[in-house]
Amino acid sequence: MRHPQLKRPRLQHPQRRLPRSNVTQQSQLRLLVGLGNPGADYAKTRHNAGFWFCERLAHDLGVTLGHESRFHGVAGQSRAANLWILLPQTFMNRSGHPVRALTQFYRIQPEEMLVVHDELDLPPGQMRLKFGGGLGGHNGLKDITAHLGTQDYWRLRIGIGHPGDKNEVANYVLKPPRKEEQAEIDAALDTALLAWPLLMRGDYAAAMQRINSKTETPKKENP
Repeated sequence: MRHPQLKRPRLQHPQRRLPRSNVTQQSQLRLLVGLGNPGADYAKTRHNAGFWFCERLAHDLGVTLGHESRFHGVAGQSRAANLWILLPQTFMNRSGHPVRALTQFYRIQPEEMLVVHDELDLPPGQMRLKFGGGLGGHNGLKDITAHLGTQDYWRLRIGIGHPGDKNEVANYVLKPPRKEEQAEIDAALDTALLAWPLLMRGDYAAAMQRINSKTETPKKENP
């Protein structure tokens, strides 16, 4: 949630940033982070789009998500895919602490992580996969970046549209999408889920092409 920023302590040991050329070609995903707010009151709101994707992927992979107090979130592991899935339960603008706890415990580098989040600057039905770059004013990304000491990690941006007035943003993201918007978002999630094997193979260029291009009937990729 795009809350007013909280004052954060200075990081003692920021993680080392790696050259982007090496990252995009060699790193395998080991952590998937979905951003959202905990509790039933927020479960169907636009701001929880990151949770939606991760919950659906966990189901597809047969991963059981449960509360992990050491990581301040709901988490589960696919041993077959060597992948952790994390849904921080600290509210959106404090997402960095759970992410840092898990990455430090398992020695996961930022470039081995994909963060899935809602995106105001994309309409419902569109998604963008990208590595690094700006944070777009997203407080969840800001907090993660502050805790890791780098913004060089993968993001999957789920379009939720913009209310048209910046003063309405806080209210807008905490409401459920309209019926037609939800259908478009669900279709976009389907596309990303079908492209997941490409990501796990490290074929990021092909995954970007599949996810970033709005296709009418996505074809399933073989693992």
